[in-house]
Amino acid sequence: MEVTLTDIEIQELINEPKPLPENFLERLKLKTKRGHKEADLDIGGVNGSKFRIIIRQSKADPFDFSVILGYQVPKTNVMFRLRRYNGRSHEHTNKLENDRFSGSHIHQATLRYQQLGLREDEFAESTNKYADLHGAIHCLLNECSFILPTNSQLFF
Repeated sequence: MEVTLTDIEIQELINEPKPLPENFLERLKLKTKRGHKEADLDIGGVNGSKFRIIIRQSKADPFDFSVILGYQVPKTNVMFRLRRYNGRSHEHTNKLENDRFSGSHIHQATLRYQQLGLREDEFAESTNKYADLHGAIHCLLNECSFILPTNSQLFF
């Protein structure tokens, strides 16, 4: 099922407060799978939206990682990627703008890319906000309206 969200809907979902459970750090510990490590955590937003944090990291290259904020589209099995924080393991090209860069980058869902049949989060911008996986997790939590549990600090 194809789902299209407007830029306003995307921003409203990112801005929706997302309280983290007390044990969120424990639940985000990476578990080894085939050639990578991964973790995920389902979160409920205060307006009733369902979100998922998805973390993946290559076992071979610590800079080959993604930290994703997904939105579970109601009454579908679609996990719509709102944001994706990638490491510096590869180059990225924005297909519509035809600009290419390497280094850490942040993908964002946009209506324009969806309307052209591209992946919702295909557009990305280069960033120096983080240098590693833990920094990318911090960025996602800070930029996407997550609420830390009382007396909680971010450290891994």
